[in-house]
Amino acid sequence: MAFSTLRWKIVPKCHCYHHIEVKPQTIGRVLGVGLRVVSRMAGQTLRGDGPHAASPQTISAQGQARTVNAGVRGRAAGQTTRGVARGVGGFLRPFKRVGGKIWLEVTGVFFLLPVLVFSPVLWRTRFSFAHGPDHRTFVASAIVVAIFLYLGVSSFWRARRK
Repeated sequence: MAFSTLRWKIVPKCHCYHHIEVKPQTIGRVLGVGLRVVSRMAGQTLRGDGPHAASPQTISAQGQARTVNAGVRGRAAGQTTRGVARGVGGFLRPFKRVGGKIWLEVTGVFFLLPVLVFSPVLWRTRFSFAHGPDHRTFVASAIVVAIFLYLGVSSFWRARRK
């Protein structure tokens, strides 16, 4: 078990799959900064005094004046959307690794289920491997067991390396 210093405290650092090596301050900072930036941009856009709220241009067509600032509003909405997406992405980044490992382990379990189902058939027909009445059943079950055993073991192996 390795030790790392974090703000003058000795904290044990484990290398297990269920320990996320992310500082809690990082997640809070990412969320806090992203939320403040997005709320400031939204407030400035709604008040009309921000850099995205330009003075509206007037166009008169047949005596009617109308304001056209849809392009400015669209750009502000796009920047706000990008800011929210970056904030949510920063929040979910630590969970991506753990979620990937869990996904690989769950798929490994489901790949090993056919191995459990076809292994008794393989064992029962083992005497017909070369010639016999159950030769085709043995070959088919051997192929299924080999393929799904490989997929299940490789899925757990990839989860361990991740």
